[in-house]
Amino acid sequence: MSIADFSLDGKKAIVIAGSRGIGKGIALALAEGGADVAVTGLTDKYAKETSQRIREMGRHSVALSVDATHGEDMNFLASQAIYDMGQIDIVVNAAGDSIRKPVTALPGVEGEGMTSAEWHDIVNINLTEAFEGCRVFGPHLLERGEGVVLNVSSFAARRAAANMSAYAAGKAALTRFTESVALEWAPHGVRINCIAPGQFPDIDYMTEEELAERDQRSAARIPLGRVGRLREVGLMAVYLASPAAAYVTGQTFYIDGGMVLS
Repeated sequence: MSIADFSLDGKKAIVIAGSRGIGKGIALALAEGGADVAVTGLTDKYAKETSQRIREMGRHSVALSVDATHGEDMNFLASQAIYDMGQIDIVVNAAGDSIRKPVTALPGVEGEGMTSAEWHDIVNINLTEAFEGCRVFGPHLLERGEGVVLNVSSFAARRAAANMSAYAAGKAALTRFTESVALEWAPHGVRINCIAPGQFPDIDYMTEEELAERDQRSAARIPLGRVGRLREVGLMAVYLASPAAAYVTGQTFYIDGGMVLS
């Protein structure tokens, strides 16, 4: 028996950076839940593939390309997405990237430290992209007096690691950004939450043997003994976007197999 509160029938979503990886898992799950879903990527190559899979489910979908950190690009994206979809009920800010470098070169360790440009690039793609998504779609949601925003963070927001300072800083800041915007928008009927995934490889680009090996390698550091499957993080998004989560805003949900506890 299905529970109507979890249904997304009739909803219109956009998943920014929904072309691959965790964003793709969220986009496909939202479509499975009943939503029409627009998908973006930095280029349209993988966005078109994901959009096609959504259409094969019987949902409406468009593929759009955008630099999620660029204000003018995002202004155009919002107008185009609202035109193509008719309205937007769910916005997912899923862009992210990392770089493994220390802040500055370390004595006795090979390799250089981050450049100023690298720092800004990583912080922008993990934090500024969510600001831009909220900035351009927020007026549409607030005018309608309803809607949901989901920001995709990471277990790194809570668990530090050497050589990951830019990524961790951006994701940790995303938690506080989400909380602040939740307080701004709650009186106007718009909810915003954060999903913080652990390790979720894109199995579309892996063999079963490679996935099994990845699970085995992960057993020592992930209490549940395996990496996540993209549909699992997608199901978390379905819950948070649905009426079942109508009383939830400003929260960060870790879905990481227990990594932040170990």
